[in-house]
Amino acid sequence: MKIRSYELFQVPPRWLFLKIETDEGIIGWGEPVIEGKAATVKAAVIELMDTLIGKDPMDIEGHWNTMYRGGFYRGGPILMSAIAGIDQALWDIKGKFYNAPIYQLLGGKCRDKIKVYSWIGGDRPAEVASAAKASFESGFKAIKMNATDEMQYIDSYEKIDLVLARVGSIRDAVGYGLDIGVDFHGRLHKPMAKVLAKELEQFRPMFIEEPVLPENNEALREIANHTCIPIATGERMFSRWHFKELLSQGYADIIQPDLSHAGGITECKKIISMAEAYDVAAAPHCPLGPIALAACLQVDATCHNAFIQEQSLGIHYNQGNDLMDYLSDKSVFSYGTGFVDIPSGPGLGIEVDEAQVRRMAEVGHNWKNPLWRHEDGSAAEW
Repeated sequence: MKIRSYELFQVPPRWLFLKIETDEGIIGWGEPVIEGKAATVKAAVIELMDTLIGKDPMDIEGHWNTMYRGGFYRGGPILMSAIAGIDQALWDIKGKFYNAPIYQLLGGKCRDKIKVYSWIGGDRPAEVASAAKASFESGFKAIKMNATDEMQYIDSYEKIDLVLARVGSIRDAVGYGLDIGVDFHGRLHKPMAKVLAKELEQFRPMFIEEPVLPENNEALREIANHTCIPIATGERMFSRWHFKELLSQGYADIIQPDLSHAGGITECKKIISMAEAYDVAAAPHCPLGPIALAACLQVDATCHNAFIQEQSLGIHYNQGNDLMDYLSDKSVFSYGTGFVDIPSGPGLGIEVDEAQVRRMAEVGHNWKNPLWRHEDGSAAEW
């Protein structure tokens, strides 16, 4: 079997899909994208795919190493996202060839389903109590929210109080039967992150996420010494070599590799297994489309330390098109009990509605993340 051709589809709301076809007619789907840089990743996919035409799609480990090690300059969000989507599509082909879900080819599953969480509150968190209550009543057992809007290195305690009021309003609305992830989004710097982490303890969050940017991971030591809340990070880390230092330092409790950013199924399976050796949990990052989510679930099925899965249904970025819109069988992701079953169909376990993909690729998108500024005009972290 040989790789015959490929196509890329830039589809709303902000996604990029890859279709790889073999000379035997087997099709694999991947989702190689960096939010806000879809066109850039698309160019990188084209460069990499041109070297794979005519090759056997089954040699995934070899292709991964060639794509990664074949470049003198390697790694980073763009190249690793391009590799990730190609890797997903090759695994999809392999699963379909053997008529088995990918998790069976990775050693089999250790769970039948995994807990999922729902996003609430938007970029600038608001009306979180009512949104949390609606999520809880619809069956979700966990939600995640952004903590703050712009925050300076040293900022007002009024902003801290606003965060506490919002999280407190959720506890008042639904009690402690709903787990809350509080995403700092890298918007805070160490001085204010320490303050907020300590103050949030009273509400018993499930975790705080990206209390500082990953380039400042050394600050996690001091933050961890100020709070007992589990610390999560990793969505902006792109290979096992990045995670190696984080894990060896020992100040993260949960890692969040993104299967569309950190080298795909092949790499993220290794990253999450590395974390298990350090007694660190995994909650893969996935505010993306159905192909990315399916890839996450296939890996979640095989990793004992995966405990919850992000998913994008209803997320504030999904304007016009949502998670289920590109699937022929939308029941494959059903969250009625706060969990989602691991898809058991061949490959990724989903059936992409190719006709809908082609229709929406005609519409396309040029999604960019917001550009925020502080009151003084300086650039702020989004």
